[in-house]
Amino acid sequence: MKITQVFGATAALVVAALFQQCTIIRPGQIGLKQSMGKLNHRSFTEGAHFYNPFITKFIQMNVRTVEIYETLPLPTKDGLNVNAQITLLYHVDPQAVSAVYRQFGTNYENVIVQSNFLATAREVSARYFAKELYAIEREKVEKVVAEELRNHISDKGFIVDAVLLKDILLPTSMVAAIQEKVNAEQAALQMEYVIAKQKMEAERRRIEAMGIYRAQRIIDSSLTTRLLQYNNIEIMKGLVNSPNAKVIITNGQLPNVMVDPSK
Repeated sequence: MKITQVFGATAALVVAALFQQCTIIRPGQIGLKQSMGKLNHRSFTEGAHFYNPFITKFIQMNVRTVEIYETLPLPTKDGLNVNAQITLLYHVDPQAVSAVYRQFGTNYENVIVQSNFLATAREVSARYFAKELYAIEREKVEKVVAEELRNHISDKGFIVDAVLLKDILLPTSMVAAIQEKVNAEQAALQMEYVIAKQKMEAERRRIEAMGIYRAQRIIDSSLTTRLLQYNNIEIMKGLVNSPNAKVIITNGQLPNVMVDPSK
C-alpha cells in the first residue's frame, strides 16, 4: 500500500515537473507571457517565474538604454556628402513593452528605430552647410535630430535619450578651406578690435588735449598786468636780500639775473 502511494506521489511530481518550467527575468528586462498564441496583458518584472512550457512561452524584452552607432554619408545644404559618426541612445518604454511586441515583435530595432534614426539624420543634415556640421552647429544638429526622432517614434513606445554627432569626416581640401575661412573671420574680428581700441585712444587724447587747452586758457586769463608787476617786485626784493653777487638787467618790467658763480 505504501509503495503504491509513494509511486503515485512520485508520478504526480514527475507529471507536474513536465508541465512546469522556470524562467528568470533579469534586471533591465520585462517578461511577456504568451499562452496558446494569446499574449497576456500582464508584464513580469525581474525574478523567477514558472509556466507550462507546452502551452506557454515567455518573451523577454530589454528596457535598458541601447546604443546604435553608425558611420554614414550625410547630405548637406551645399550639395556635398560628408561621412558622419553618429550615435543614438534610446530604450523601450517599460509601460509600452506589450504594445511594442504586438506591433513590431522582437526585431523592433531594425524595423522601426534604426530606419527612422538614419532617415531623420539625413533629413536634418540636408538643412545645414558642411562647414556648419563640421565646426559650428554640431550641438544644434544633435538636438534637432533627437527632437524630430522623438516625434517619429515616441508614440510607438520608444524613448530617445540622446543623439551624439561624434565626428564629421570631410575631404582634406575642404577642411583646409574651412579652416582658412575661419582664420580669416577671426583675423577680421581682431582687426575690428584693434580699430576700436585705436579710436578709444584717439578719443582719450582728444579729451586730454581739451583739458590742457582749457587749463591753459584759465591760467592765461588770470595773468593780468598787475599780477605780473607784483611778482616782479617780489623777485627784486629777493635778489636784493641775496648775499650772492649778481647783475640785474631789466627793462622795467621783467628782470634778467646774472649771478657770479665765483662768489
